[in-house]
Amino acid sequence: MTPEQHQQAAADLLSAEQSGAQIGLLSLRHPDMTMDDAYAVQSALMAAKLAAGQRVIGWKIGLTSKAMQSALGIDIPDSGVLFDDMIFANGAAVPKGRFIQPRIEAEIAFVMKSPIAGETVTREQVLAATDYVAPALEILDTRILRKDPATGRVRNVFDTISDNAANAGIVMGDQRHAPEDFDLRWVGAITARNGEVEETGLGAGVLNDPVESVVWLARRMAQYGQAIAPGQVILSGSFIRPIECPPGSHIHADYGPFGNVDIRFE
Repeated sequence: MTPEQHQQAAADLLSAEQSGAQIGLLSLRHPDMTMDDAYAVQSALMAAKLAAGQRVIGWKIGLTSKAMQSALGIDIPDSGVLFDDMIFANGAAVPKGRFIQPRIEAEIAFVMKSPIAGETVTREQVLAATDYVAPALEILDTRILRKDPATGRVRNVFDTISDNAANAGIVMGDQRHAPEDFDLRWVGAITARNGEVEETGLGAGVLNDPVESVVWLARRMAQYGQAIAPGQVILSGSFIRPIECPPGSHIHADYGPFGNVDIRFE
């Protein structure tokens, strides 16, 4: 893809987000698209949002489980950008029409107190740079069709990365914990929709340890001259399958002693 095509794809995604009308698969429009192209589209999308006055508050990591990687035929996670207009309070209601096809995932959020960067970042450095960890829900959405109606082809990882790794919102629980107070591999959630349990999972589903997910992000960002900044929120990756959230859905994620998170979709 050319730089002009990156810019056009970003503009189309931004228009889809604003209008609620999904666009076709970028991977179908650009058959030779690569992962570098996908991140270039994401970067162009981020630049457009920053130019419109939005502010970066953190980063999300996706495709951290073996099941999701196998489904998409890749062996590495992906990442996206969290913006200030994505924050929802615990227990809040998402207005009808805010998202196109919302889904949620249960995650552990890291909030940083000091910068961290470099291709040799270690687990110990991530823990030292973390202010606290908290239960969180990520709201996913797709500005790209999940499946092309003409060919039956489904979106691939390049479509997802271009679309800011399908990120749309973040809901943080009220509880705050020092990262050393829990073995995050054993922190899990019972996630219910309208009172019925839909998914359960443990933090170990995220690259065997959610801390390692943040290590991966810091190292990947270093390759692009980026760094994790103080105060930023890192969503370390989901340990459950996405749960569909049609209008009228009430999501409750029970993390036991780690806390809980709620969100409603009007």
